[in-house]
Amino acid sequence: MTGEYQHSLDAKGRLFIPARLREELGQEFYVTISMDKCLYAYNAEQWKILSDKVNAMSYRNQRSVRSLFSMACKCELDAQGRILLPANLREWAGLTKNVSVLGANNHAEFWDSDAWLAVREEETSPENIARIMEELDF
Repeated sequence: MTGEYQHSLDAKGRLFIPARLREELGQEFYVTISMDKCLYAYNAEQWKILSDKVNAMSYRNQRSVRSLFSMACKCELDAQGRILLPANLREWAGLTKNVSVLGANNHAEFWDSDAWLAVREEETSPENIARIMEELDF
């Protein structure tokens, strides 16, 4: 998934999903917390891959990722291409109004737009891009 899009949450907590990302996420997909202060959205195939990896872990290690599943929700697109983000997820990620919707390879990300601007500025520095290209051996 690729691209960066700016959208707003409506009064009911619904978020418009851009058409390009809807194609890759599908009609139903999973949204959960992430290691960043944003939400991750996975299509059904990627969610199954994640779930299978967790199932292969020891019980002790599975316990360490249970919040990923307890906070997750299965979202379904409405006729206008929106999803309803539950209040607990909006609160956790600090989503109040303006949301940056990002394609991030095998998932999408939902960021508070101001928070994303700060992260984007740091991540798109020439030094960081050079480090990434070197790490990719590109």
